[in-house]
Amino acid sequence: MKKGNFQVIVLIIFVAAAILGVLVFSGVIPIGGNSNPGAQGTVVLWGTEKASILGPLIDDFNRANPTLILKYVEKPINTFDNDLLEALASGTGPDMFFITDSLAFKYSNKIFTIPYASLPVNTFKNSFIGAGEVFLTEKGIVALPIAVDPLMMYYNRSMLDANGIAYPPADWNEFSNLVPLLTKKDDKGAIIKSAVAMGQFSNVFYAKDILSTLFMQAGSPIVTEKNGFFTSSLNQTNGKYDLSSVLKFFTDFADPLKNVYSWNKSFSSSRDAFSAENLAFYFGFASELQSLVNKNPNQNFLVTSMPQIKDSNLKLTFAHVIGIAISSFSKNFNTAFTTAGLLANGDFASKFSTSLGIAPARRDLIKTMPTDAYSPAFYTSAFYARSWLDPSPKESDDIFRGMVEKVLSGSLSQTEAMSDGNAKMGLLLIPTQ
Repeated sequence: MKKGNFQVIVLIIFVAAAILGVLVFSGVIPIGGNSNPGAQGTVVLWGTEKASILGPLIDDFNRANPTLILKYVEKPINTFDNDLLEALASGTGPDMFFITDSLAFKYSNKIFTIPYASLPVNTFKNSFIGAGEVFLTEKGIVALPIAVDPLMMYYNRSMLDANGIAYPPADWNEFSNLVPLLTKKDDKGAIIKSAVAMGQFSNVFYAKDILSTLFMQAGSPIVTEKNGFFTSSLNQTNGKYDLSSVLKFFTDFADPLKNVYSWNKSFSSSRDAFSAENLAFYFGFASELQSLVNKNPNQNFLVTSMPQIKDSNLKLTFAHVIGIAISSFSKNFNTAFTTAGLLANGDFASKFSTSLGIAPARRDLIKTMPTDAYSPAFYTSAFYARSWLDPSPKESDDIFRGMVEKVLSGSLSQTEAMSDGNAKMGLLLIPTQ
């Protein structure tokens, strides 16, 4: 086929999909039933979620949309990245795949970016909560958000009750004041029960995400885009909060000379310490709830939102966002485009988030909160959750680790560590051919 003819065909498909996308998201075309004209044939969706969980959801979707067939393929989480890269390179990849904020940057040149002519920014923002905006770029939308997994504060009720603390802290000032009260030491000064696992990196689950929350609460988006290029904002200050002081706040919890000293390398991990009831506060994700219950069924704990900066005009916590991306190499593009919209906006989105124990990304779904003991906190936090476009999760993790450990070792000051981290993050964001 000649190149010119191919481009014409792609243009025709794009125009049809663009019109359909606007109609679906604006509500002119209702979701479900026989309301997907032009969407026919089979499309394949890849993800790491259990097929045993998503299978019934996929079956329901196919029954509601009889003109197409959606097939789901579960991939191991530890090989998903390589499997997907190899499949796309060989032309055998899926039409769509679930993607998170931590992979969107890496796959941006393999994803069909939905232009704003097809799905306007205002329509997107009116449809999805703010955390989903991590998938917005200057060129368009790299994925349709479907679920949000916010970072939360789990707390041991028994430890708080034993110390006469009626409610968990709402801000970091109150939080810091409680740390000396909740941290218990033996006669030799060794910590035997800790208020919180902060300050260290290697044995603190989600240390990067905790720091990301603190940085974003202080006003840094961590990564920004301008004129189509992404840059690091780890050197950013908004005049009120310097990020080096935020880094100091974090590392002080591992400094024996500080009043808030509560954590060191003697603990195996923050999650283990919490489940062993040796940690009062544990920062973890909504999706961890069931695993925490299973780890210690007798533990008396609840969950609440992350502490905020006192008297701040905004509330914010970090979250991982799951979205549906359309492969640029799909052999059934029109149906893939339509199916992605139907999945993100239909009944599937509600069932998907419920099956994972996290919050939906759609505004009309998240406003109706479940009534169990935990979900209302997850849904409320998801409303003001945010994420950032991580260029390489493993390498950025090393950057954040380096900032923390160089401050703790005294090899760099907080300001020098932030400058070093900013430079290294900038290098990760340089586009490669």
